[in-house]
Amino acid sequence: MDVQALIGGHSNVTGTEPTWQSRANCMGVDPELFFPERGSSTREAKEVCRGCVVRVDCLEFAIANGEKFGIWGGMSERERRRVRRARVLQKRQQAAS
Repeated sequence: MDVQALIGGHSNVTGTEPTWQSRANCMGVDPELFFPERGSSTREAKEVCRGCVVRVDCLEFAIANGEKFGIWGGMSERERRRVRRARVLQKRQQAAS
């Protein structure tokens, strides 16, 4: 299975323009790199993500969809959990103000 199959098609809802996925650095890269075995290095996958023009879109996709596995937007699940927690805390603080 390739990364494109995991995250969706090549076109937007109108079917006329490429989506962020089609511009990702990971297109054509072995998806196994982004889903390393537990305890394995994530360095190579994160290197592919570094400098990717759609890194933020990829990260937001993973956070919004609760991706539990793999490297998305240059972050592991543990790193994405920290982002989600920080956002929840920020919303609570804003609501309390």
